[in-house]
Amino acid sequence: MDRKYSIVFILRGFLWYILPLAALGWLFGHFWQILSLGLLGILAWHYYFQYKLVDWLWHRRTLLPPSAPGSWSYIYDGIYRTQRRSQQRRRALARILRRFREASEAIPDAAIVFRHDGGLIWCNKLGQFYFGLKWPGDTGIRLSNLIRHPEFLSYLQKGDFSESMYLPSPVREEIELEVRIMPYSDDQYLLMARDVTQVRQLEQMRKDFVANVSHELKTPLTVMQGYLEMMADDVSAMPPALLQKAVADMNGQSTRMRNLVDQLLSLSRIDSARGDIFERVVAVPELLKRLHHDAERLNADKQHQLNFEIAAESMYGREDELRSVFSNLITNAIHYTPAGGTIKVRWHKVGDHMEFSVADTGPGIPAEHIPRLTERFYRIDKDRNSSKGGSGLGLAIVKQAVDHHHCKLNIDSIVGKGTTFTVRVPEELIVSPKA
Repeated sequence: MDRKYSIVFILRGFLWYILPLAALGWLFGHFWQILSLGLLGILAWHYYFQYKLVDWLWHRRTLLPPSAPGSWSYIYDGIYRTQRRSQQRRRALARILRRFREASEAIPDAAIVFRHDGGLIWCNKLGQFYFGLKWPGDTGIRLSNLIRHPEFLSYLQKGDFSESMYLPSPVREEIELEVRIMPYSDDQYLLMARDVTQVRQLEQMRKDFVANVSHELKTPLTVMQGYLEMMADDVSAMPPALLQKAVADMNGQSTRMRNLVDQLLSLSRIDSARGDIFERVVAVPELLKRLHHDAERLNADKQHQLNFEIAAESMYGREDELRSVFSNLITNAIHYTPAGGTIKVRWHKVGDHMEFSVADTGPGIPAEHIPRLTERFYRIDKDRNSSKGGSGLGLAIVKQAVDHHHCKLNIDSIVGKGTTFTVRVPEELIVSPKA
């Protein structure tokens, strides 16, 4: 309030208005009549500016007050200043609210605020995405009516939010969510939900991996333990043929375990490799020539027709990983193709990129197995003791190494006709031969 506006100021203004009227009435001999008219005039004057005040507050869109003299100017100015302060507070609160919402949108989790009775107050975009909510359209609707999952409803009714819970997204079943609820204020709760699909998949893969490794090691160990128990009783009483078979079987099983360990170590090395693949140039033609000689020795029993077409280009990369890729694909083709088949290995230029391909005339692979061929320990032949079955790690090593080199693995197969594995090498990795 202005310091000039006080009771003294009001009385002084009133006296300045009344005294001239009283003096005029006394001079003309109509004191009370003129004084009454003066009082009625000041009353009408106040009603008029009261009307302007009401009109300004209720009907005018402008924030600026109408002009008024005397005490009404102080009233108008005081209301105007109060409105300005209120407007500034609302703007400050709006900025704070906007920043809160922007911060909540930036967090990688879904956030939902609801009342104690379950009524929805607010949710961010991830909350709408994961739970199918619509804000502000769903404001006030009970959360139990919006998320109709039995376990979630039981979790809400129980009221014990000390532990988190897991449930699939109501609108995207492939997404698994971890939901946690915590008090937000006296009458409100904050629900936080994050996507744990990949974490749960990795956990399941870890469990499967441990189970598969355990089974792969248990099988040869069981065979070896059985023979060793027979030998422990009385090795001299064993027929020579059985003893020879026992030694051969144990040697085969130990080789199988060693190969499994070597492949696991290869996967571990590729997983942990973080070096620059552009540090070294791999002479692919020389590498494939050496693998050609190894394949001829491996092919002695099967007598396949091996055809190698090798271009002169080299590539950037890690030689040990590329050797694993080429060797695994060539070895698999020789191993799984019936005797007397044809295997064609090509390293050639296709457009602006290079391709390494291994095509065989084997039995082919059913289409339903192809998407999972590169999974660790996945095998078409489920019999782990099958003579044809490997460890199920070879193609996983191939896929891991191919991805590490930013290449692409493609598998084309027709049942009864054969399979072609193709590794496409991007232009950036190709090193052309010097002229």
